[in-house]
Amino acid sequence: MAIEQLPDGRWKVDVEPIKGRRFRKTLRTKAEALRFEASCRAKLIDNCDWSPRPKDMRKLSELVQLWYDLHGHSLRYSGGRLRKLLYLAKHLRDPIAIRLDAHAYAEGRRLRLEAGISAKTLNNELGYLRSVYNELRGLGVIDYANPLELVKPLRLQERELSWLTNEQIAELLESIRSGCDNPHVEIVVLICLATGARWSEAEKLKPSSVRNRVITFSGTKSGKVRSVPISADLETKLVKHWREHGQPNSAITAFRRALSRTTIKLPKGQAAHALRHTFASHFIQNGGNIVTLQRILGHSSLAMTMRYAHLAPDHLLDALRLGPLGSFDTLSTVEVSESKKPRNS
Repeated sequence: MAIEQLPDGRWKVDVEPIKGRRFRKTLRTKAEALRFEASCRAKLIDNCDWSPRPKDMRKLSELVQLWYDLHGHSLRYSGGRLRKLLYLAKHLRDPIAIRLDAHAYAEGRRLRLEAGISAKTLNNELGYLRSVYNELRGLGVIDYANPLELVKPLRLQERELSWLTNEQIAELLESIRSGCDNPHVEIVVLICLATGARWSEAEKLKPSSVRNRVITFSGTKSGKVRSVPISADLETKLVKHWREHGQPNSAITAFRRALSRTTIKLPKGQAAHALRHTFASHFIQNGGNIVTLQRILGHSSLAMTMRYAHLAPDHLLDALRLGPLGSFDTLSTVEVSESKKPRNS
């Protein structure tokens, strides 16, 4: 019973309003005991924290869909992100979301890395999954911590950025003009080389985006609009191309074929992007300002643009001037010192 009288005349209350919350108290009168019991039971109604919560048994794929419905649909690449997240949920065997194990996730990531999946791709996937948990927790859909919160991204090995010399640019354009079956390839290449645009940005360019020798790029990767001046000659070529051939279509395959007919060798995955690197590299080598380059390329942070800083003429001259062998006298001293060493008999 919840209330019983003890031999000494006092009243004992033993009440358990919900499983796991039990209260015992001894009081002098039955009325006090009844009030205490009623108070304990009332808390079950007034305070939701007292109420037992059902276990969250939703699977990861269900959370992914909720994330998309509440937030993900507003992102630029919402459809692709949803497909990627559903693929990840399936690859992880669609566990109960709250039970996603960080150790098991890291082990699976290691196996995929050994299978040839790039570290950059795996880091992106980790970021996508984290965002699902963080966003839903912020919206109150889940009330538990992100199970991947302490999983660290893989350390990336920075790749050398490939860019074309003037001779290679001439060779590439000659290959395009002499044997390319897609009329749009040359104009897209010229836009990329003249403005540092991404291939997709140059392909989507419309006649209304070119005015007074300025190209305005919209719908960019960063979501920001940026404008870059061009020469009068390139503007004339653009107007003529649109008049004769219309809007550029997908020309990347034809570009790769033209590139394969040259002696130019580029790292895997840097074919079209090498044109953007070429613009940036030549810009810096010719004395361009790094902050100006950031605005032209549309980088969200200066850290990304700093990858090209080592190509600046001042940087190269400082390496020669300030190094330990920066002067002829120092070099001569080293040579003399070497000549005075005793020879082994």
